[in-house]
Amino acid sequence: MATGSRAAPARMIPAGTLDTASAALDPGPDSTSASRWRRVLGVVGNNADEPASDRILRRLGSTFAIAGMIAAVVELPEIADQSRFAPLGWTVLAFALAFGWSPVLAIASVGMSRRVIQAVAGTAAISYLVAMALIPFAYRQPVTDATSVWLYRVFALGVLAAALAWRRPIAVCYLVFGGAVAAVANMDVVPHGTNWSLLSDFARSVGLCALFLWCAVYARAAAARVDRESAIASSRAAAVAGAAARDRERARFAALIHDAVLSTLLDASRTGTDSPVLRKQAERTLAQLDELRGGGTEPDRLNAQAAVGFLRAAVHEVNQGIVFGARRWSGVDDLRLPVDAAGTIAAALAEAVRNSLRHATVPGRAVQRAVTVTVSAGGIRVVFRDDGAGFDPAKVPVDRLGISVSILGRMRRLPGGAAFVESQPGEGTSVTLVWGSDG
Repeated sequence: MATGSRAAPARMIPAGTLDTASAALDPGPDSTSASRWRRVLGVVGNNADEPASDRILRRLGSTFAIAGMIAAVVELPEIADQSRFAPLGWTVLAFALAFGWSPVLAIASVGMSRRVIQAVAGTAAISYLVAMALIPFAYRQPVTDATSVWLYRVFALGVLAAALAWRRPIAVCYLVFGGAVAAVANMDVVPHGTNWSLLSDFARSVGLCALFLWCAVYARAAAARVDRESAIASSRAAAVAGAAARDRERARFAALIHDAVLSTLLDASRTGTDSPVLRKQAERTLAQLDELRGGGTEPDRLNAQAAVGFLRAAVHEVNQGIVFGARRWSGVDDLRLPVDAAGTIAAALAEAVRNSLRHATVPGRAVQRAVTVTVSAGGIRVVFRDDGAGFDPAKVPVDRLGISVSILGRMRRLPGGAAFVESQPGEGTSVTLVWGSDG
């Protein structure tokens, strides 16, 4: 395994790739102009992280726009028939004010920003009110063969546009005010109108459109609630991740203090004189402290030294008397052991130690137990051995889960992990835990 750094092999780049990359890194005037126009028009790109409130606004905008265009086609015969009682120019103007913004809203809902969609919807709602308010001045004579003017029947389009454009209180005010305007205009144009028919027209238009308004407002409120819950969940996840990172850094620091600082101070107190070995150990400890302060390692992975300290702490937490040794191969600085993998290995190792303390005792003599950790750039190998009573693995009852689940099963579920248990009666036991990186 090479210890030095090697130059990365050259890659052949297909023809045309360099030109494309250069164009992407150095946008020309056309690209700048396009970006400027995109900002002016409020065009947004594909964004998978778009808030739920914006997504539902787009879907509602597209739905309401399509409904408006369908209503225009359905009402066209009635509009043509009632145009006999009003100037043609006013009919065209009213048709444009009532339905002309539907295609614009459909386009805006596809790729433009929330601000643009709401602006178009608000303009459409106001345009509908303007067209309705002009009815008494446009019709030269009452519409004798109709039960209602055509604009009265499409009042829901204005209410839906208001639900998109404004907050709920304003949209409700629009519903009440627009319903009153529509009822008055309808009574003025359609003959034999009475006060009772005016109240009936108002109740009919407001009652029907209130249902549409409630659906639109509820959908937007639900999407906003999803955004709030997502933000809370993200904040909690960030807090948990931060706490976990602080715990890992605290464990690394504690391991460094135990393994390097305290041992250096202990050797210094014992030696009492200047020692080249002690001087080198102190220099190495200071370098490790500088590296820890600099935070050069990845927060969710352990390097060789941190991994060894982590496993040593797990073993000595079970029993301080177990001998712990480590061997490092060349290139160990390249080890990046995931924290989750380190936790799994430490848990399996601690279970092996506990099993040995429970079952490997030999009457009349002390059982020797030792852990050896071998670290390389590509992985880590942990071996726990004892010279105790030993056992026959084939005769272990199936309900004894210490080996099958807590050691073998745990390492089997770890990506890149493996475990082996070797033992014979009277010959002691050896537990080997292995982890290797994928790449």
